[in-house]
Amino acid sequence: MSAVRTGLVLLGLVSLLDALGLLLTDGEHPPIEVAAIGTALGVLSLGLVAAAWRRPRPALLWGLVVLRVAAAATAVPAFALPDVPGIARVGAGAVVALTVVGCLLLAPALRRDRAGVGHDRDDR
Repeated sequence: MSAVRTGLVLLGLVSLLDALGLLLTDGEHPPIEVAAIGTALGVLSLGLVAAAWRRPRPALLWGLVVLRVAAAATAVPAFALPDVPGIARVGAGAVVALTVVGCLLLAPALRRDRAGVGHDRDDR
């Protein structure tokens, strides 16, 4: 399996967990507002993962990276707020770590895109 496919699998798993956020929250951990945002970002991310799986175009990969970083950012307050259960902190840490690894696995495809940016214009 290529690095891009592995990254898509990891980001797809994290996206699926986010998409289920409204079903998994107790209303406090995460707060319902955070769960709703995570669910929306998860559903949108799953759509991009499915599209990128068929054809990993750079625009799809960039969009996925942006959505997943935004979703991971919603987990960061779990480390700073008091009274967050330990299991919620572990879950937030896993989300952030898997997001970082998944995005790094997509990086070679994103770099190839940047390397080829000017070449199409020269061929016209």
